Amino acid sequence: MAHLRLFASAREAAGTSQEVIEGSTVEEVLSIAVSRFGPQFESVLGTCRVWVNGESVELQHPVGASDEVAVLPPVSGGCQ
Repeated sequence: MAHLRLFASAREAAGTSQEVIEGSTVEEVLSIAVSRFGPQFESVLGTCRVWVNGESVELQHPVGASDEVAVLPPVSGGCQ
């Protein structure tokens, strides 16, 4: 079971900032998250980066019980 952490628009689309999800890869964890949180979350997910334990990873990256999978939407804004 991985600890899924959601930030910004991903958190808003899912309605939660974290969830514990069973899955052996990042892809499995995200697939289960999409089935739980619905099409709005899936839409946001397409623009996000995914990190495991603070490192950018591919979808096939394995995850274990103590891993944190973070979904980070792009950041915009700032000073002019």
